[in-house]
Amino acid sequence: RACARGAGAWRAGGKDSSDSGQGPERYVPQVARTSPFVEQIEPGSYWWCACGKSGDQPFCDGAHKGTAFTPLQHEVTETATLAWCGCKHTKTPPFCDGSHRAL
Repeated sequence: RACARGAGAWRAGGKDSSDSGQGPERYVPQVARTSPFVEQIEPGSYWWCACGKSGDQPFCDGAHKGTAFTPLQHEVTETATLAWCGCKHTKTPPFCDGSHRAL
């Protein structure tokens, strides 16, 4: 699966486009789910949604447009079962590290 307008790095910072400048400087991702997306994945290039707004979780559908977030590209070289982060607060993107337990 691929993001139509994928950039190359995961980042969280800056302001949401809806922020009037009066709120916090840090944009917090939307929690898509409080558990990982565990899926068997075939070899290919995947774009993990970092903003949490995609309708195609855990992958990007371009919904990050207008936010401070960009998706993270991940190359899969062989079929594997992967646990993609669903809460978007992982310290090891794009994979789950258990951060959802602290939300």
